[in-house]
Amino acid sequence: MAELGEISSLTLALLLLVCVVSAFISAVTGGAGGVLMFAALNTAIPLRMLVPIHGAVQLMNNLARIYYVREYIRWDLCGPFFVGCTLGATAMTLGLASMSWQQLPMALLVLLIFYTVFKPKRLPEIRLAPRSYFWVGLATGTLGILAGAVDPLLAAFFVRKDLSPKEVVANKSVMQAWCHALKIPAFIYLGFAFSEHLGLILLLTLAAVIGTRVGVALLNKLNNEVFFKLMRIALLIAGLRLVYQLVVAQ
Repeated sequence: MAELGEISSLTLALLLLVCVVSAFISAVTGGAGGVLMFAALNTAIPLRMLVPIHGAVQLMNNLARIYYVREYIRWDLCGPFFVGCTLGATAMTLGLASMSWQQLPMALLVLLIFYTVFKPKRLPEIRLAPRSYFWVGLATGTLGILAGAVDPLLAAFFVRKDLSPKEVVANKSVMQAWCHALKIPAFIYLGFAFSEHLGLILLLTLAAVIGTRVGVALLNKLNNEVFFKLMRIALLIAGLRLVYQLVVAQ
C-alpha cells in the first residue's frame, strides 16, 4: 500500500463520506453513484489502482443493496446479461487489456445517455427483450475492465416504466455486482494484489453499505414518477462528466 500511504486522515474521512453519499444516490436513483464514487476516489488513488479497488468496493456495496430488494430480481433479464458480461470481461482481460479507453465508445455512451434523458415523450423508451440483455452484458463486461463505473451504461436500459423502482434497483444491482465480481479474478490475473489494499477496501465498503441502507429506506417512500425523474437527473450528471472527459482528452 505504499502508493496510498500518504493519504491523510482528513482525505480518508472525505473519501468515506463520498462513499456514503454515492451509495445513497445509487440506492435512491438507481444510478450515477458509482461514477461519483469513482471520480472522488480518483483524486487520491492512481487510476491503475482505482479500477480494481473501486470494483471490489462496488461489488460489496451492490451485494448489500441486492439483499434489501432481492425479491424483485428478474432472472430472465439477468441470466443473458451474465453470459454476455462474462464473455466481454474475459475477452478484454486476455486480449485487449492494454488498450486505453477509446473516445468512440465513450461518445456513443454519451449519445445513449442524452437520448434517454431528453427524448420526447412520443419517442420510445429503450425496452429490450430479456434475451437482448446479453448484448448489454457483452458491452458492460468489455468496458468494465477499462472503466471503473459501469452504471451510466446500464442505467440507460433501465429507464423504462414497465419496471418498478425496486425492480430497477434490484436488477441493475445484480448486473453491476456480476460485472464487478468478474474484475476480481481479472485483475489478479493482471497482477494486482488486492490483499495489499484490503484495509482501505473494507473501510470504503463499510461507508458504502451505510449509504445503501439509508438509501433503500428512502426508496421505499418514493413513487415511480419521482424515482424516474431522479434517475434521469443522475444520468444527466454522469453524461456531463463523460462529455468533460471527452473534451479534456482532446
